[in-house]
Formats: sequence, C-alpha cells, structure tokens
Amino acid sequence: MKARLLRLVESVRFALHALSVNGLRTMLSLLGVTIGIFAIIAVYAAVDSLEANIRDSVSSLGDRVIYVQKWSWGGSGEYPWWKFWQRREPGYRDFKELSRREFGQEALVFGMSLNGTAKFGSSSVENVGVLGATHDYQRVWEVKLGQGRYFTESESNRGPMMAVIGHDIAEGLFAGQSPIGKEVAILGRKFLVIGVFEKVGQSMVGGNQDELFLVPANALRKLVNAETTEGNMIMAMARPDVEMDAFRENLRGAMRSVRRLKPRTEDDFSLNEISIISGQLDQIFSMLTITGTVIGMFSLLVGGFGIANIMFVSVRERTNQIGIQKALGAKRRFILSQFIAEAILLCMLGGAIGIGLVGIGVLLANAFTDFSFILSWKNMAQGFGISAAIGLISGLVPALMAARMDPVEAIRQGG
Repeated sequence: MKARLLRLVESVRFALHALSVNGLRTMLSLLGVTIGIFAIIAVYAAVDSLEANIRDSVSSLGDRVIYVQKWSWGGSGEYPWWKFWQRREPGYRDFKELSRREFGQEALVFGMSLNGTAKFGSSSVENVGVLGATHDYQRVWEVKLGQGRYFTESESNRGPMMAVIGHDIAEGLFAGQSPIGKEVAILGRKFLVIGVFEKVGQSMVGGNQDELFLVPANALRKLVNAETTEGNMIMAMARPDVEMDAFRENLRGAMRSVRRLKPRTEDDFSLNEISIISGQLDQIFSMLTITGTVIGMFSLLVGGFGIANIMFVSVRERTNQIGIQKALGAKRRFILSQFIAEAILLCMLGGAIGIGLVGIGVLLANAFTDFSFILSWKNMAQGFGISAAIGLISGLVPALMAARMDPVEAIRQGG
C-alpha cells in the first residue's frame, strides 16, 4: 500500500513538472476542457437553480391541499380541453354544501378572483389580482403579515369592504407610508386596508402575494356573481391523520354528491394537487439536464481530442526520458501512471477554471437579478468527476504507448 502511494506521489510530481515546463502548451490545451466543463456545469447550475425556485414555489401550494377547479392542471396523456370548457365553475353554493359534509378536511376555502386597478389619491397600481376568500384562507396559505392584522371570523362572514394588501401594492400606492386605516379604490368601491402581507417575491408558478389584494369572499360577492366568475376554486386541506389518497376519493365523492352526479356520469370538476405539477417537473428537468449534457459533451469531445493530441506530443518529446527511466528499472505501471496523471491533472485544472467561471457568473447573476442562482457542491463534484474521466480517457492510449516502449529503442530514438 505504501509503495503504491509513493508511486502515485512520484507520478503526480513528474506530471506537474511536465505541465510547468510547457506552460503555453498547457494553457492552450486547457481551453477546450475549460469551455466544455463551463458549458456543462453552467447548464447544470441553471437547471438546478430553476428547479429549486420552481419547486419552492410549488411547495407553497401545499402538499396536503387539493384544489377543486373547472380546469385540470394536466398530467400524462391527451388534455381534453373541450370537456373542461363545458364545465361550470365551482360556486359559493358548492362550497357551502361541501362544508356541511365530513370527508377528512381540516380547512375548506372558497376563492374567487378578478383583476383591477388600485387607486389612492394620485397613485395607482394596474393589473392587481383581487382575491375574495373565505376565512380559512389564512390556514391553508399560512398568511404572514408585515403590518396590521387579518380579518376576524365575523368580518369574513359579514363581508365588509376591508382588504389585506401585498407589499408591492402598498409600496406603489403609499411610497413607504403606512397604508393601515387608508381606503383604496378598486372595482368601483373603496376598501379599508387593515393589513399588509410580508414581502415574499415572485412565484415561479403564477400568483404573486406581493401583488395580491385580499378581501373577504362575501365582500366580493356583493360586487359580482360568485357562481359564474372565471377562475373560482375550492381549496380543501386534509387533516394530518388522513391519507391523501383516501382524502382525494372522499372529496371526489362529496363533490359528486354536491353536484348530484349519477354513478356513471363523469366528474364535472377537477381535483388538482401538487403531485401533478411535481410529476411534470421531474420529466421537464430530466430532459433539460440530458440536453445540457449532450451540448456540453460536444465541447468536451473537442477538448478531449486536444488533450490526447498534446499527450501524444509529450510522449514523443520525452521518449529518451522514458527509455532512461525504464533502463533504470521503472516499471510499465509507473510510466503508465505518470502520463495518465498528467492528462488527468491537465483536465482537472481546466475543469477547475470552468467551474470557477460558472461561480463568478452565479455571483454576478445574483447581484444584478432577483432570481436566485445556485452552484451546488453536487455541481462542482460533477464537474471535477467529468474532468477526471475525460483526462483518463484522453491520456490512456498515449500512456499505454509510452509504457510499452522498449528502453533501448526509446533511448536511441530520443538520442
């Protein structure tokens, strides 16, 4: 074991000496590997960053929440949009009937949404999402407030013109001043602001709490018909002791009872949950990773050929040295390990530069954009692993050629 370790150290020492003697050639041969590793790890980091941000947004939907909606979020197979289009929206009456049934729910919420322009004095914010929701919304979405308070249960039931607004709306209308107790005009009515959500940033799956104008559902019902507005939903959250498969089937049965559907009649509603999106994300990110790997491998292929060519040149230049080493008793595996170590070190150095460039890019992107980019230890380990593999493959044939040289012929050719 000790002898092998000494041989490895000696091989690395020889390799480092060879690389330092031919500095310019070493730098030129690094270029292909650097570009290839940079391309692959940049794609991996971008995909991982996108995946982390999207999955974080998806997780906010709740892994124990099922959404009763007109449209399905999709899944595998054909998307029968013509069937979904003919359905009616989940209405407030559906919600009230459903709330009278026990199917394992911890919380049940009705939500209806509209868009409008919020105004206060001479300031306005366009395209504001107005959501009318019942009281348990705060339990399903774990509402966090930066200022003020949430609706009381009595207020949610009575439906006064009150609102909890997003951070961006507050900034746009009040420019740093407290909006609590002020009246904001939207949808032709004035709403008293009683709270402001904490700033959370843009969601990657739609919906931005920073731009949300939340009002009691019964307040919005005074302005529009809650049975016909587009985009209605019922959010059902399962109790901790209830299995999600059982909860889903119980909810389906309860909704079919509410809608009075016959046994052979298809559902006229969709039950959407986070697992649908998660399954789709797995497929999408797998394809992105494969595509990025293929693209990067073309760059690495060019770099690998460049390393192999340099190694062949190195073997020819050091033929005399190889002959002398073998004449003095150096074994084939020592010569072999010497040149393989040189190729691997060369590729690892190129990989380190490529990974470093990706790291600099990540730092710059995080400094100048709101999107959160990451370069994980896994990404870096993949980069060094790929570099070592390319070095091994590229250096193997030249190293075998050097190891098999006859010492006498090598000395004569080198001389």
